[in-house]
Amino acid sequence: MRIIDLSLPIDEKAFEVHHVEIERTTHSAGVEKFNRVIMGKTLRGRLNYFLGRRIVRKEDLPDGEFLSLEVVHAPVHVGTHLDYSFHYGTKSEGRASKTADEIPLEWCYSDGVKLNLTHKKPNETIKAEDIEQALKKINYSLKNLDIVFLQTGADKFYGTPQYFSEYPGIDISAINYLLDKGVKIFGVDTMGIDRPYKFMLKEFLDSKDPKTFYPAHFYGRKNLGKLPGSGFKVICFPIRIKNTGAAWSRVVAIMQ
Repeated sequence: MRIIDLSLPIDEKAFEVHHVEIERTTHSAGVEKFNRVIMGKTLRGRLNYFLGRRIVRKEDLPDGEFLSLEVVHAPVHVGTHLDYSFHYGTKSEGRASKTADEIPLEWCYSDGVKLNLTHKKPNETIKAEDIEQALKKINYSLKNLDIVFLQTGADKFYGTPQYFSEYPGIDISAINYLLDKGVKIFGVDTMGIDRPYKFMLKEFLDSKDPKTFYPAHFYGRKNLGKLPGSGFKVICFPIRIKNTGAAWSRVVAIMQ
């Protein structure tokens, strides 16, 4: 069995639209933070800490080190994540939208399919006929609960500004096609399912047509190059975060 990691990291050094910060407490600084937090819970403790007293000192610990600690400040739409209907609006299919912690887990472990769409250019959209043609090339028929990856090649730009401007979007017809085949989850190697801002926003401002602005979103990210067209399983369980429109996920492919 071989496991292929398809996930992007949450990386504060990568170029992102949203602010990402990872507060890192080193092993050497950990003991001081421990004292500050524990002693800071009472007025007497804060006074003793200010006077230089400590509950635990570096010399009390092996190698003078305490535990490291990382605190992540990041939106749920950074790194590899799963969107669910609450992200798109308060209602879906006439009912209250559901949040990411409500994604049925049985959707998140199934057969995977990779469709090569690297010929599609920025500002273009992937349509139903593109899905059909890509399926014919690998001689595959979609079935209920297949997890479909749409490979555009945009992942090579991850960490740079191009990642947010050099990729095709997903047309509503393609989403309808997948839904009609019983697909509940599909993934992309792009920063989003709609076309880049620079194309989409210009058309919206010129036409004032709401259908041109985030159409795929309102209608309802690496390593794809290592995958065959089919014959593998995908696991993409979302992190359980209450009441969010998306959740981080460690997406992997299982190949026998």
